[in-house]
Amino acid sequence: KETGYVGLNNQGATCYMNSLLQSLYHLPAFRRLVYEMPTTGTEDANISIPLNLQRLFCQMQFSSRSCSTVNLTKSFGWGSAETFQQHDIEEFLRVLIDNLENKMQGTSLQDSIPRLFRGRYRNYIKCKNVDYRTVKEENFYDLSMEVKGIPNLLDSFKNYVKPEELTGDNKYSTEKYGKQDAIMGVEFVEFPPVLHLQLIRFTYDPTQPTGMTKI
Repeated sequence: KETGYVGLNNQGATCYMNSLLQSLYHLPAFRRLVYEMPTTGTEDANISIPLNLQRLFCQMQFSSRSCSTVNLTKSFGWGSAETFQQHDIEEFLRVLIDNLENKMQGTSLQDSIPRLFRGRYRNYIKCKNVDYRTVKEENFYDLSMEVKGIPNLLDSFKNYVKPEELTGDNKYSTEKYGKQDAIMGVEFVEFPPVLHLQLIRFTYDPTQPTGMTKI
């Protein structure tokens, strides 16, 4: 049955990359940014990630058959060994976004990707018995969400912001009041228009050959 959409060919172990690229392609705002990136078509296609991403998105939009990602991965500097190696999708996204942001520096699109994907949260530590509190705000482009033993996404967010008790041997050391009982946690300041969530589906397991076990 025809859907009007085309897929991406798997180069060996690039299914994680293909699913991410498909997700990004289906964000109209992101696709528009990719098309508007300042490329001339005269760049070296062997190393220009933005140019190859533009070409790939164009093929995905107008082709009637599945598309190849070979030229895109070649511009990453990947050979056949890398395409048969499973990479971390979160790390891959960050590298891709950083590259596109750098390409947009000094242009009218300079802040477009942060406006689309960047959120803010604050890390805080608050002492229980004295008037002492530290707060540090940070940007984020994705959030890693616990899923083990958690039935739904709402509960995963509640777990993310659940305060941690700093007591006993783990008391918080202040310059003015010495070691104090405190609570440590996270508060969200602003969510981006497009919120990227990374589900933690694997945990460290030294008994496994890969060092990881699937939840």
